[in-house]
Amino acid sequence: MIAKTCFTGVALAACLAAAPALAQNWPNKPIEMIVSNGAGSAPDVMARLMASRMEQTLGQSIIIEDKPGASNVIGAVAAARAAPDGYHLFFATSSALAANPFLTKNLPYDPLKDFKPVGMVAVSHNYLVVHKDVPVKTLADLIAADKKTPGSLSIGVDGPRNLAGVTGGVLNFRAGTKFVLVSYPNIVNGVQELMAGRVQAGIFPVAITQAGVDEGVLRPIAVTAAKRVRAYPDVPAVSETFPDFDFSGWFMIMAPAATPDDIVAKINAALAAAMRDPQVLAMGPKLGYEYEEGGVGAPDKAAAYLKHQVDYWRKVTTDLRIEPE
Repeated sequence: MIAKTCFTGVALAACLAAAPALAQNWPNKPIEMIVSNGAGSAPDVMARLMASRMEQTLGQSIIIEDKPGASNVIGAVAAARAAPDGYHLFFATSSALAANPFLTKNLPYDPLKDFKPVGMVAVSHNYLVVHKDVPVKTLADLIAADKKTPGSLSIGVDGPRNLAGVTGGVLNFRAGTKFVLVSYPNIVNGVQELMAGRVQAGIFPVAITQAGVDEGVLRPIAVTAAKRVRAYPDVPAVSETFPDFDFSGWFMIMAPAATPDDIVAKINAALAAAMRDPQVLAMGPKLGYEYEEGGVGAPDKAAAYLKHQVDYWRKVTTDLRIEPE
């Protein structure tokens, strides 16, 4: 709000003096963090975990506000339009920031212009898994099996325009395969269908497939990420077969675009401290999340990653001829 009232002369001087003062006094009241998903969802759980530790550094409560709906749009718009005073944050997903610009028609916010990145929180990986009765052990085996009998193998995904669905589409595009993608909006049901053998393979989060892997019912043949997951180093990444193949979900804390840099730096420091907490470090892998090696980077590192991801999704949706709806 300060920037809108600062134009010339004395007003400009007052404005320049006010910004550092705002940062020095911040925070002196509770902070709101918007989550664009429902209570109990993966982003909500992770946001509450981080907020509880960030409060200890900032000395103020962080109130989680779940604003689900319209594929993250409702929460993202509320966060983008919030006052840029450091008291309004957005616990953003990759869907909200990287995918939506190319999947949602007339998107009422711009991820690169309406937000200022604070820091990357965590990455959530998907497995490409097969049922134990499918006689393949590697991604190459799976591709060869499909090419022998095109369209005979089905892969369970979360939906044609969601992360796993697009991942499967790109796999078909890059590999020249004809895997049949079967949508399960409720991914828990999708995993159950896979374990029952009603589909031969699936692209689902590591967190909800690992139990089936441990029981020997499911066999992971790849992780759909740029590199192997540290917790499961024996599972190859799809990128080892198809370079620059990177489809992981991720979470990033954002602030409205005009939030002062000094305040963003303080929030970043609080996030970094939270992610050094032993309980946070232990809980992340249990929930299926992987943290950045070396801890939270500076805001400009998060900004560079966001731009890379937006560019990546632009190329992917162009390749697959996916139009916004």
